[in-house]
Amino acid sequence: MKSVDGYLSGFKGVNTLTDVTSIFDNTAVERLRRSLRLDPQLVRVLRNRLLKKFESDEAGMADFPGRDQLQLHVLEQFRRVDSSIDGATKLLLKTVTGMLIEAVVLRIASGRTTLCVSSQVGCAAACDFCATGKMGIAQNLSSAEILDQVLQVGQLLACEERRLDNIVFMGMGEPFHNEENLYDVLTVLTSPQMFARSPHSILVSTVGIPDAMVRCAERFPNINLALSLHSVNVATRLKLIPLTQRHSLDELHRAIREINRLQRRELMIEYLMLAGENDAVHDARDLTRWLDGLNVHVNLIPYNPIDDTPHLQGSDRETIDTFATQLKTSGLKTTVRYSLGNDIAAACGQLVRKENRQRFDAR
Repeated sequence: MKSVDGYLSGFKGVNTLTDVTSIFDNTAVERLRRSLRLDPQLVRVLRNRLLKKFESDEAGMADFPGRDQLQLHVLEQFRRVDSSIDGATKLLLKTVTGMLIEAVVLRIASGRTTLCVSSQVGCAAACDFCATGKMGIAQNLSSAEILDQVLQVGQLLACEERRLDNIVFMGMGEPFHNEENLYDVLTVLTSPQMFARSPHSILVSTVGIPDAMVRCAERFPNINLALSLHSVNVATRLKLIPLTQRHSLDELHRAIREINRLQRRELMIEYLMLAGENDAVHDARDLTRWLDGLNVHVNLIPYNPIDDTPHLQGSDRETIDTFATQLKTSGLKTTVRYSLGNDIAAACGQLVRKENRQRFDAR
């Protein structure tokens, strides 16, 4: 595996519109330190304050002589939306090109917090149930644009005297369609020099790019992986996830086996509960057979309807509980996930699409 210096020597996170150095670019920061003849301890203190303690910009850079030449943020906060019924917050963030993305903060009742981070603007996977997929072809976010979501949310939570516990790549975009930037980000997040996050606190979710899933497990064996499976019936999964035509269920099955060998840890199986689509007794039986012998944990996810898919409806609670019981009885580790943020356009990308339409119509 490359070192953090090796990954960031060609870091794609510097704002080319300015001459300042990105805080996330290890090589460029070291170059700045040498040019200013600064004690290396000053850089260590700076990073500890900003990337580990998530202090404010002012406090973090208070004693750093080169602060005018250092760039902390490449994203501008466009809008913040807080749920009135639970602990969810959506941040709409604007890139330097004017595109909007979402970062979602989930404050769990247990006291733990999770950041759902975006890796793209839009998504080319075009899943039928996903608002982001309705946005069209994706634009990759740079490494710095992904990392800045972590920094800004970390600072937000620090002001609330909360800690950022988990980071999940379950926001806008298919992470493995932005694979190299994803690996840059994972390296920076887990580097002791940078964010120093535990790999166990990070999860990468994918709709299923088998070769990339295996590559990720090889490079980052302690990072958690999740597969959005949603059905093991070929016709049903193809309807929900068009990418199934390129990456078959057999390929995914082989990839999970290989990942189990590499990681020796549970892979998360995400299963969206859709009424009349994948929630029948025979669907549970087929899923159990397909997962037999694999080291996995199934997450059953209640579906939040989106405007563009009126033909899809979420399963009722009784059906979900029956489905879960059937899986558990068969010996599968199973959890029913509770949804947060229903009142703030919970589906990833839904709020961004509405804002973009309003901005376009106002012109």
